[in-house]
Amino acid sequence: MRISFVPQRHDGVLVVTKAGDVLTINGEVFDFSSLPDGATILAGDVPCEWIAGPVDRVDGKLRLSLILPHGPIPSADILLAAPLVDPADGPLAIPHDPEEPDDVDA
Repeated sequence: MRISFVPQRHDGVLVVTKAGDVLTINGEVFDFSSLPDGATILAGDVPCEWIAGPVDRVDGKLRLSLILPHGPIPSADILLAAPLVDPADGPLAIPHDPEEPDDVDA
């Protein structure tokens, strides 16, 4: 599996768990295990606002892009986030900037 990221200004949080070819994205389950090699699910055909573009299987590996939410001033680590390649099952380490405190007392 290869999960690429599309940075986008968004106040939401992205939480993804993987179990084989099943992704749970913010609590919704998406099972891609029946997608055959060489097939593509077109962008917009998966009812998930976090999937940005087509989902396909190439050489047996699932490939997709997820929106990577960020605040008003994202770091370079977010804007240039590396894809997750063959991540292990379980919660995925989604890139994110640390939260800044609202007020700092001097």
